[in-house]
Amino acid sequence: MNTQDLVRSLHIKNNTKIVMLVADGLGGLPVKPGGPTELEAAKTPNLDSLAKQGVLGSMIPILPGITPGSGPGHLGLFGYDPLANPIGRGVLEATGIGFAVGRNDVAIRCNFCTLDGSGVILDRRAGRIPTEESAPLAAKLRAVSIPGVEVFVEPVKEHRFVVVFRAEGLGGNVEDTDPQKEGLLPLDPVAHDEPSRKTAELVRQFVAQATKLLANQPKANGLLMRGFSKMPHIPTYEEVYGLRAAAIAVYPMYKGLAQLVGMKVVGTPATLEEEIDVLAGAWKDYDFFFVHFKYTDSRGEDGDFDAKVKMIEQFDAIVPRVTALGPDVLVVTGDHSTPAALGSHSWHPVPTLLVSRFCRPDACMTFGETAALAGGLGHFQAIHLMPLALANAGRLGKYGA
Repeated sequence: MNTQDLVRSLHIKNNTKIVMLVADGLGGLPVKPGGPTELEAAKTPNLDSLAKQGVLGSMIPILPGITPGSGPGHLGLFGYDPLANPIGRGVLEATGIGFAVGRNDVAIRCNFCTLDGSGVILDRRAGRIPTEESAPLAAKLRAVSIPGVEVFVEPVKEHRFVVVFRAEGLGGNVEDTDPQKEGLLPLDPVAHDEPSRKTAELVRQFVAQATKLLANQPKANGLLMRGFSKMPHIPTYEEVYGLRAAAIAVYPMYKGLAQLVGMKVVGTPATLEEEIDVLAGAWKDYDFFFVHFKYTDSRGEDGDFDAKVKMIEQFDAIVPRVTALGPDVLVVTGDHSTPAALGSHSWHPVPTLLVSRFCRPDACMTFGETAALAGGLGHFQAIHLMPLALANAGRLGKYGA
């Protein structure tokens, strides 16, 4: 019996409320020896106050040393083993914008990018081109035509868009064309099984046509394709935890992941403040709330330590509005670490805070990586976070006689 099956057999329904505040890419590193991380450098009086009331720990998103993508990172937070439930980013992105991914579909998450005259990548995100500029370009790519295949192209946000191929016999086991750094050519879509070889050939045809359509664009004159995937089957939050769960997010991918585990996406917020407005408005209708903040991750990926500090301080500022609602359990964490020093996701554990009436407070006085190392939760895998939240909410019964 795995942890999720055990929890399914023990969950209890009651009227408690659980809030999971996720600052994407929260964990960081010092930029100089002995210095603070981004979280430790930020002024976070509200999170520090919660640290004195609650219990801290260092959360391992997947396994020690393994760097997670956003999809596996969030799956772990939600209590689903990322290794047993692989979900490609393409499906997450497509689902997040409301696209109904079917059984014959392969969904792909794409970036507009900037290429030089030789096809070398100058900017993987085309200068983070704004949505009002990128959406018409995504629509332009609907002119791509491949015999025997339905091709869907949908705008997402900023430099991101989704491509979906629909045909019998397609596979999603294709490597990304994004080399994850500038100064290189886009990669060939390498397939790892026979159905995926068909998909890879479709990718080559799509890219060839799309590149011609984008040739005259000053910034978004190319594209990179990531997260090739087909729709998985995953048990829902209601089935596993007995929870009516709500997801509140700005970015489509996180809405998509939440929907795949049976959460109801509520509201259409555009800012963190609006997300908390939605939380307050939906308070009476749900038991569990996942609230996602993206920009801690974005600034870390940009390699901008000071900007990530400011985003953490912005995140801290909304905490009193959340605690004023009176959650029975409040969890504050991230899906992974994105240190500005690396400019990318990393394998480092994520500082995590849990506050409830029944938690056993530790001696931590601040919320940060160093404090979390000494916290009462210790080092733990992300898949154990939901059982801890349920137990603190009085929603888990006893195992055995």
